[in-house]
Order: sequence, then structure tokens, then C-alpha cells
Amino acid sequence: MFYQAYQAYNDILAPARLAAGMATRLRDEYLGGASKMPFVRRLFALAEVFEQSAITHKRPSYGIEKVACGNAMVDVVEEVVLDLPFADLLHFAKPDVSTPQPKVLVVAPISGHFSTLLRNTVETMLRDHDVYITDWKNARDVPLSKGQFGLEDYIDYVIHFLQELGDPLNRRGANVLAVCQPCVPVLAAVAIMAQDDDPCQPRTMTLMGGPIDTRESPTVVNELATSNSYEWFEANLIDTVPWRYPGAGRRVYPGFVQLGAFVSMNMGRHMDQFRKLYQALAEDDQPTVRKIEDFYEEYFAVLDLPAEFYLETIDKVFQRALLAKGELTFRGEPVDCGAIRKTALLTVEGERDDICAVGQTAAAHLLCSSLRPHLKRHHLQPGVGHYGVFSGSKWENQVYPQVRNLILAMH
Repeated sequence: MFYQAYQAYNDILAPARLAAGMATRLRDEYLGGASKMPFVRRLFALAEVFEQSAITHKRPSYGIEKVACGNAMVDVVEEVVLDLPFADLLHFAKPDVSTPQPKVLVVAPISGHFSTLLRNTVETMLRDHDVYITDWKNARDVPLSKGQFGLEDYIDYVIHFLQELGDPLNRRGANVLAVCQPCVPVLAAVAIMAQDDDPCQPRTMTLMGGPIDTRESPTVVNELATSNSYEWFEANLIDTVPWRYPGAGRRVYPGFVQLGAFVSMNMGRHMDQFRKLYQALAEDDQPTVRKIEDFYEEYFAVLDLPAEFYLETIDKVFQRALLAKGELTFRGEPVDCGAIRKTALLTVEGERDDICAVGQTAAAHLLCSSLRPHLKRHHLQPGVGHYGVFSGSKWENQVYPQVRNLILAMH
């Protein structure tokens, strides 16, 4: 039971991390001018680096309190529109904006991190849109009585949220933007809504860096998923939540395991960042300290994935590519992306993406065979990896205008 071993390890280190944190916060009060001495700075820099390296399991704050809207800075207020067992539909309301803006549902991945990983995505979209997000809950905090959550349940949640945001009487839908892993269930959800002639079909669908067809230019991530059997993943990566949490007994793919996989892919870079953090603390370089600590506060905040969702994603998305082959079913019925006729499609890929390589997301255009040419767009962003597609300066200045223009054209 590796989850229990991980928990015991954390429990053992907890007093030391607590002491390191308290020492750092009380340093100036008790040491006075001596706290500025180089040796003392280096000593306390080590303590703070040790404290910051801890993994947490609580969702960080989105921290979006104001946003530029037109020529003014306006307040942003978080509102939970729907509270479901595995996710909240969270609205970033702007009370002072009276002119209606296009509604956009941002669908975040369940990939070991909280939806706050898309903070910059949301903050940028808020400039011109009325933004909602799928705020996924940590599976270890969901009681067993709430049932299981698999890939079909994910699709159900997307459909439910889009129906909540749509206007069925006037047959007007919102817009949907998916980042990475949810590109597959979002495309499936829109196809199912189109097959049902749902009046809340989204007006636009933006798929960003997602594994629509993992057979295209396989990455290390894709090869890992196909190098072992379904049974291997179930036997080696799935464990049960310890008794102390609300979801005790639930089978999960622990977030700390996923984090370990991500870190191992770029171990040298992370080591360099922590060396840089130590040096910045020792030299009292606060801008660098804040930048690095803010990143790792988010990066080291992990959530557990429901086992059934993780295993079905490995099987249906990465190993068998069922949607790309036209073989995916939903509640026993085939999913036909060719049924999509009203929802404009934008796919976005990063030139240097080593998680979802070039071509994997663009495959959606072949599947959406009934869409007329003017309803299909593709953007390949030069010079960015996976995270640069939805976060950072190139997202804000080069990718986002593509998303905004498509939505504007359809409203």
C-alpha cells in the first residue's frame, strides 16, 4: 500500500517542515540585525527551500480579484453555480460589467493538479468573456457514497455544464475551451449534443494541446502509456485512500505519483530552479523568490484521480485511441464527431510540445467531417511547449487573439 507509505513519510517530515517554517517567519524578530549576515541568510535559505519542497493536497486560490475589461479594472467574484460530487461549476463573475459578454466554459484536465493550473488562461479570457471553469475536486475528499467517476461521467459533466450555460429556449449555446487531456471528452460531449440536436450545443469549441489522436507523432508520454498493459497500470499505480480522509477506501491514481512522473521528465530543470531559489533567498532577491515560489506552490499542489477515470483514459484515449478511430461509445451508443455541424472548431498546438505533439490535436478536423471550411481553424504556435499553449506571454499575445476572434465571429 504505497499511499500509506507516502502518508507515513509525510507525517514523519511534518514536524521538521513546521519548525523550518516557524524559524523562517520568526527570523527577523528574534535575530534582529544578525539575520542579515551572509551565513545566517544561507542557513535560513536552506530552511525555506526545505519547507517549499513539500507536496500539498489543498487547492490553491485562483487569486483573480480584478481584471482589465475595456478601459477599466473591474472586480472579479467567484461564484459556485453548480456543486456536484466531483466538480464545481465555478463562475468568475464581474458585477460591474453590465454589457453581456460571450459565455465560455473552460474545461480543465484531471491530471494530478487542480484546475488553478489554468489561472492565467482564465485571467486572460476574462478580458472579453464571461468565464466559467470545471473546478475538479480531489478524489480523496469525495466519499465512496458518491459513486464512481469514469470517462463517461466526465463527458456527462461537460454536457451538464454546457446545458447550464446555454439558452435552450432560443437555441443558443455557450463556448467551450478545453486544455490538454479533456480535449477528447469535450469533443465527444459536443458530438453527443449534436447527435441529440441539443439546443445548447456550444457555438465554438477550442481544443488546446490535447491527445485527440495519440498515434500521431508519439511522445514519451504516449510511449509510456502504450509500453505497459492496462493490468500493469491497475496493479502498480492504483491504491486506496487512507482512512483519515473523507474518501477513505476509494481507489485512486494518487496525485503525488503523477507529480513524480512529471518531475522526472525534467529533473534537471527542477533542480536548477531550487538552486536558483536558494541563491535568491540568500541574496534577498524577492522578485525571483516570489516567481519561483508561486510556481511551485501551484505545481506541488496535487489531487488524486478516480481510478476508473484514469484507467479508462489510459485504455480508451492513449492505448486504443477510440475516438480517433471512430470507435468510442457513450452509454452504449457510438460517438459520431461527423454529427457536429453548428459548432465552430479551433485547434491549437505548440511547436515544442513534448506531451501532446504536433498533429495530435489537429486530428479533430478530420473527425469533424461535416463542418464547413469557414468553421474550422488551426493555430500552430511557434516557440512554445505544452504549458506555453495556455499560459504565459505567447498565450496572451498570440494564441488568445485566435480564440477571441473565433468567438467574436460566432456571436
